Amino acid sequence: MTGAPFPYVGPERIAALVSPREAVEAIEAALRAGLNPADDPPRSQVDVRHGQVLMMPSERAAGAGVKIVTVAPHNSGTGLPRIQGLYVLFDAVTLTPKAVLDAPMLTTLRTPAVSVAAVGPALTRTTEPANIVIFGAGPQATGHAATLKSVLSGSREIAGVTQVVRRPEAYPAPRDADVAVVPAGGAQAANAVRDANVVVCATSSRVPVFDSTLVRDDAVVIAVGSHEPDAREVDAGLFRRAHVIVEDVRTALRECGDVVMAVEEKAITPEQLITMRSVVSGEVELTTDRPVLFKSAGMSWQDLVIAEAIVSRLQEHPEL
Repeated sequence: MTGAPFPYVGPERIAALVSPREAVEAIEAALRAGLNPADDPPRSQVDVRHGQVLMMPSERAAGAGVKIVTVAPHNSGTGLPRIQGLYVLFDAVTLTPKAVLDAPMLTTLRTPAVSVAAVGPALTRTTEPANIVIFGAGPQATGHAATLKSVLSGSREIAGVTQVVRRPEAYPAPRDADVAVVPAGGAQAANAVRDANVVVCATSSRVPVFDSTLVRDDAVVIAVGSHEPDAREVDAGLFRRAHVIVEDVRTALRECGDVVMAVEEKAITPEQLITMRSVVSGEVELTTDRPVLFKSAGMSWQDLVIAEAIVSRLQEHPEL
């Protein structure tokens, strides 16, 4: 291979190059420009002795890319991350590598950007101060909080954030004064859900993490934690009540246990699922008398869109 070596873009540089709000805007722009998530190839998973290797390829007119991620369940006892990996961005025509990016940070940036883009019209249909409840304490929990704050800044006040975790004592005190940490399964968590305008589920739970009868009719629920057909964070009852948004119907019916089990329990039909592309483009209007539920699978096109935005900004501002 000839020419200058392609850059490695690490976690700190990714954060400096593209803000959460800009990531949301990149996802919205791609969908409005005609990107169809249904065209994405399915991810592949290979079991290895000590975990799994996941591969997520995608392409667009300007580029192609693949995320390669390892999942090592036993790393939690060694001090190493459970999930590690790299993203390689290629030129669309020559397939020459253009950049290598840190995959976990790319995922941390793009996943909440997709969530907020999918439910954007519902988030901004009122100016009522938002009470946000987040189940989980990992990067996606904090990432969703940061993205919601970034996007709602200037249009909707954040009244407070409640983080629901299994063992509050195991987590450091929140840096933000408006964040409360409460234990899962108790009255504090139930009351927080009852008052919430936005509920985010970003856990490894395989069973529903809250009672959906507590959810307000005008609430927005985002579920990103489960990615297997037999695991879910949200019960079928919410599917009966809500506008249900997915990235792609076929992918959701293959990979999203929340959706798969709700369909099996006849809480919803595949025909009732709404694609995020139709919401972002304005083809579907979300009424205010029903909750809005977005169930994310996490797809390859999302990584490619954000990776292209990062590398484009890097080319414009190499000093960052």
